[in-house]
Amino acid sequence: MIETSRLHLRRPVPADWDAFRDFMMSDRAAIFGSRGNLGRAFRSFAAELGHWEIFGFGMFTVTPKGEDRALALVGPWNPPDWPERELGWMVLDGAAEGKGIAREAAEGALRHIWTVLNWPTVVSYIAEGNARSVALAERLGAVLDPLAEVPEVAGQTLMVYRHPRPEMGPEIGPEIAA
Repeated sequence: MIETSRLHLRRPVPADWDAFRDFMMSDRAAIFGSRGNLGRAFRSFAAELGHWEIFGFGMFTVTPKGEDRALALVGPWNPPDWPERELGWMVLDGAAEGKGIAREAAEGALRHIWTVLNWPTVVSYIAEGNARSVALAERLGAVLDPLAEVPEVAGQTLMVYRHPRPEMGPEIGPEIAA
């Protein structure tokens, strides 16, 4: 479990299905390609649980301190067909948007990625047109990496935002700045 000033980040549990399902069935999930498709939403949630079982890490369920209500999923993600390891996020509860929840959780997840998982690099794959996610990535210090390989996702064009390691500061290297 990761703790931030307002949040707990924990491994997802089956009881998180209701919040995930409600999000994936809503118009807010259009970017994830599951909107209105209960079977696809179920398989996506099963993948969240399975990622932890297979790899020993995955996206964290974000809850307010003192509650067990799922607000978001945020954290490390590394399916076998992804070119690089990712920091991903999705705010499940629309009432939590615009309150800094995703940023606070992503900062906690990044600390976990750098210090516990010890990944040498991490990116966020963001669908073209998802301005809120681009803004979050940039607030986290990530920069667009137009040279990075992009995973294939049906019906979407993805951009790659690279997160600098803390000791690297805001510049991430000449190979990306070109």
